[in-house]
Amino acid sequence: MHDNFEDHDESIEYEIEVETDTEVQAIPDDGLVLARDMLPSQLPIIPLRPRPAFPGVIIPLTVNGKARVNTIKQAMESDSQAIGLVMVQELDEDDSTTNLQRVGVAAKILKLIHTEDESAHVLVNSLERFSIDDVREANGIIYTDVTYFLSTVPKESPELKAYSMAIISTLKELVQINPLYSEEIKLFLGRTSMDDPARLTDFAANLTNADGFELQEILETFDINRRIDKVLILLKKELEVSRLQNKISKQIENKISAQQRDFFLREQFKAIKKELGLEKEGKVSEIEKYQKRLKKLTLNEEAQKAVDEEIEKLQLIEPSSPEYNVSRNYLDWLTILPWGKFSKDSYDLKRARRVLDRDHYGLDDVKERILEFIAVGKMKGDISGSILCLVGPPGVGKTSVGKSIADALKRKFYRFSVGGMRDEAEIKGHRRTYIGAMPGKAIQAMKSAGTANPVLMLDEIDKIGASYQGDPASALLEVLDPEQNGTFRDHYMDVPFDLSNVMFIATANQMDTIPAPLLDRMEIIRLSGYILEEKLEIARRFLIPKALRSHGMTKGQVSINKAAVAEIVDRYAREAGVRGLENKIKKIMRKAAMEFAEGREDKVRVSKGG
Repeated sequence: MHDNFEDHDESIEYEIEVETDTEVQAIPDDGLVLARDMLPSQLPIIPLRPRPAFPGVIIPLTVNGKARVNTIKQAMESDSQAIGLVMVQELDEDDSTTNLQRVGVAAKILKLIHTEDESAHVLVNSLERFSIDDVREANGIIYTDVTYFLSTVPKESPELKAYSMAIISTLKELVQINPLYSEEIKLFLGRTSMDDPARLTDFAANLTNADGFELQEILETFDINRRIDKVLILLKKELEVSRLQNKISKQIENKISAQQRDFFLREQFKAIKKELGLEKEGKVSEIEKYQKRLKKLTLNEEAQKAVDEEIEKLQLIEPSSPEYNVSRNYLDWLTILPWGKFSKDSYDLKRARRVLDRDHYGLDDVKERILEFIAVGKMKGDISGSILCLVGPPGVGKTSVGKSIADALKRKFYRFSVGGMRDEAEIKGHRRTYIGAMPGKAIQAMKSAGTANPVLMLDEIDKIGASYQGDPASALLEVLDPEQNGTFRDHYMDVPFDLSNVMFIATANQMDTIPAPLLDRMEIIRLSGYILEEKLEIARRFLIPKALRSHGMTKGQVSINKAAVAEIVDRYAREAGVRGLENKIKKIMRKAAMEFAEGREDKVRVSKGG
């Protein structure tokens, strides 16, 4: 078992512990209870960790381990009642005759405070340095022959006097900065003169928080001139650390004081505003916000009941409660959805044709189908229950066709992808019992659209998946099916919301992978690929102007003739859509931007073979 040593004033952890209610004290000149010339030549040894002891201090020790307790008992029975305090060589190794430093300190046991089989509390005063000569062990007790080194101080040494004054000055500065040293240093300086630099040096070394092996080196420095120089360097380091700690402490205190002051002033300001009627309590203002929103909405009976119950519940909950935020978030969703808010539909076929022709070149059969669809809506008075599915290869314009339909009908447009979706909770939301729960994509789309009759596009419906967490395709049926979506119930909202006025448009690259129940409910519109002439016209009308705008250039700076576009299509963009063609045009724009940025050209003309 390792022994313990600890300096109480410095709060340093030792393996031989210092009694926490007793201070390490300097020994007065008349306080030596054992004359130095009476020190024994053989001592029982107490190994120390993690730092050595120095001569001239009274140290309380807690010694652990049966062998070490026996060492103390045997020393108490001797005439000298002396022990040797020696630091170990390796902190992590067990005590042994080979794991001891070569220099230690002889100490007199002043008092045995308490003893047990496995521990002893003793008070010792340390006297003189010694070197160990012959270490041996008997019955678990380590003994050594010792040779003492008494400090000899040259008389009238100006250098030592200067060093002593520097140490005393540094100690006084430490007292001012770090109150931890205050009483001990004042007591020592009050009864120690500069005529005893050896005692002053040992006391100062013992006071520092230096590394144990660095202190051991000082203990082993017998020449007073070299020792006092090393100790002064250590003290200066200690002073610098104390200054830095003091600076950091003041910065933290100032920051905390500023924060407390700001908090106090804010609370006072709130109280003043409340007294003047300029501000209401947070809970009251929250409830009034919800009631103000509700006046602009037309909720169904079940939703209105849920709102009333939740507001009543919110009034009873403390704002600091976690349940308060859950209830507030739920009310936010209930009162922000577009209950009864509709945009006015436009069934103007001429306008619809202009919008479709403006946004798309070709696709005549697709445009015709869409116009027929709008015409039927005009005859019926609404287009509710309509689910279109635009099927075609990538890049043929499925998403832009959906946007054009919304524009033609003057409806809000919102798009979200269901490709790769594997959890039905993404469609229908999570129940409020879960932390971080929120509504599904359908309700989120309605909130973003801001009206109860938007055009919602479900992108990549042929890539919807399934997993052990549920089948999102089945959940999507409830969203799309006109027979069910009039009372769509999201798991989070838990009240019916009417999706029957929404126009749904799905997109897919192929029909084979669309789940059959979904496919059965949708009207398919196929978008085939573009022929060369259509691609050339699309590039001229849409792709080149768009690329010029996105790259910060004008038509006068970059021009691409028709033959060059045809060459690009023929060699690099033969796919059905125009996405590849668009990427090649963007690449040309980037090359042109380099020419302009480096000042090599002010105009770029792109032609076939050029």
